[in-house]
Amino acid sequence: MPKVKTNSGAKKRFTLTGTGKIKRKHAFKSHILTKKTKKQKRNLTHFTLVDTSNVRSVRELLLLR
Repeated sequence: MPKVKTNSGAKKRFTLTGTGKIKRKHAFKSHILTKKTKKQKRNLTHFTLVDTSNVRSVRELLLLR
């Protein structure tokens, strides 16, 4: 039987914390930054956790069963 592959897009976007939660970066920080305020850009810099409604699907993509 062939090996099951991890989704390569997901493994670039998500990382696990020490307690097993899934970390992600904020969206809207890559381009068109001139119209965004300093505060908005600063707050988008930080990492956050994946929402509980999406954890199951992200775990499936990362093959964390």
